Amino acid sequence: MKKLIIAALSATLACSTAYAAGVTEKDLANDTATAGDVLTNGMGRHLQRHSPLTTLNKKNVKNLLPAWAFSLGGEKQRGQETQPIIHDGIMYITGSYSRMYAIDVKTGKEIWQYDARLPEGILPCCDVVNRGAAIYGDKIYFGTLDARIVALDAKTGDVVWRKKFADYKAGYSYTAAPLIVDGMIITGNSGGEFGIVGEVQARDAESGELIWTRPVIEGHMGTYKGKESTMTGTKNATWPGDMWKTGGGATWLGGSYDAETKTLVFGTSNPAPWNSWLRAAGSPKGTEGDNLYAASRVAINPENGEIKWHFQTTPREGWDYDGVNEMVAYTDRSGNKRWATADRNGYFYVLNREDGKFVSATPFVKNITWAKGIDENGRPIFNEPNRPGDPAKSADGKKGEVIFAIPSFLGGKNWMPMAHSPKTGNFYVPSNEWGMDIWNEPITYKKGAAYLGSGFTIKPIFEDYIGSLKAIDPDTGDVKWEFKNNAPLWAGVMTTAGGLVFTGTPEGEVIAFDDETGEKLWSFQTGSGIVGQPVTWEQDGEQYVSVISGWGGAVPLWGGEVAKKVNYLNQGGTLWTFKLPKQLAAAE
Repeated sequence: MKKLIIAALSATLACSTAYAAGVTEKDLANDTATAGDVLTNGMGRHLQRHSPLTTLNKKNVKNLLPAWAFSLGGEKQRGQETQPIIHDGIMYITGSYSRMYAIDVKTGKEIWQYDARLPEGILPCCDVVNRGAAIYGDKIYFGTLDARIVALDAKTGDVVWRKKFADYKAGYSYTAAPLIVDGMIITGNSGGEFGIVGEVQARDAESGELIWTRPVIEGHMGTYKGKESTMTGTKNATWPGDMWKTGGGATWLGGSYDAETKTLVFGTSNPAPWNSWLRAAGSPKGTEGDNLYAASRVAINPENGEIKWHFQTTPREGWDYDGVNEMVAYTDRSGNKRWATADRNGYFYVLNREDGKFVSATPFVKNITWAKGIDENGRPIFNEPNRPGDPAKSADGKKGEVIFAIPSFLGGKNWMPMAHSPKTGNFYVPSNEWGMDIWNEPITYKKGAAYLGSGFTIKPIFEDYIGSLKAIDPDTGDVKWEFKNNAPLWAGVMTTAGGLVFTGTPEGEVIAFDDETGEKLWSFQTGSGIVGQPVTWEQDGEQYVSVISGWGGAVPLWGGEVAKKVNYLNQGGTLWTFKLPKQLAAAE
């Protein structure tokens, strides 16, 4: 009996210790390889969005059935862009207006809900979306539209700590899923349209206390352990006068982490204002108003926040071609360590993973007008007549020459994450084929006001489609197959070792494609547009797929003629979960 009691006590202590430890750094590092959970945004901090599961495959995906659906409830049905996090039998999702839900993965029943108390006067650029959470230890973390980071008890939803990282009244906000590395919660910021300054911050995940900060616009000073560290770049090297002080470069999409090189990579948004003539006037000779480090990828040492390297996709950016699109760490078919990104400017870039050196760039959308190509150093060969005109040279000084540019400012690809398949070696890129009338206007900075200096109208360029899911060979840039969609694609993509590619459409379909041919193998109508991010996991020997449905995001707000074309689409807020029952797994 004594031995039984001791054994029982030991088992209890072991369970208590496991619960106290919660999710560890090792768990996060192994996220892609573990089938029973989804612990990171991107299904791995490399952001490949690939699952090794093969139970669900090309032959049996037609047998995928709804398991349960969860409604976010209320009237707050705006764009739902979250990626679920799954741990210890609980699924965590975020919702529009900075909400979070914990859901029982077996039943779809709500365990708890947290609503951030947002103040009046928040200034979200592109809908009141939230793209997901981060989990570590016994806490679940997410950002809010009033520029705060919140840590909640993962079991109860109680607030553990809440930290303000910037002033929402100046235009700062936060919509991305945080990133956890070595016990730090690492975040960016949103608000590039308001003349804010992009920054990456690292905090102690347990306490929320700042460890380091790294502004991404030259001339601003970083901090480390509460003291000034080093300046970002060299003040006025590529920015004229005091414009660097309100230079934009928001790090609004969040970052990726490569454990092999111990490197964080964050993308940076448009420089502010959009009017590139204002940012070029008086620039030092030879820089042509590059405006570092806006429209760039910035590699950061996670230990101290120091910049390791940078790569600027669009110097002297004048079309709102943000450089925030995710950087995916992968190994190519020849064994080379690479980064890949599909930029808003319409080019698919491959960089060397060790040092960020340029490898290649190829167009992944059609009819690009703003550049004639990319040179051997990765710098665009500008088509200067396709730059919006300087209003200072117009007859009335109020409006520069209107030009038609491709792609539109919402990009060849916007925030919606692509996926990589180590099985095929290809990337699966949700893209859009559209253009815009764009012109420049005079503008001066005013705190909390839009700081654009441009006007625009987005227009379709083809009659039969706008959205295009493309399978791209990163070694050659060749498009292996393409799925065309009437409305713009705005959802994330996922691949599986079972040979499947999952995504969703604004028309409400969640779809599974053959990863080699692009054949549509399965679909389900969810009732509202899908702009969320699919995930898959295994439970009790059965494979599950989840994705949220709820139309919104930037297209209805900024889409011009395209927005009018899809104004019939209904909003919503439902998390759909599907499963392949055991008895149907072997059926064809």
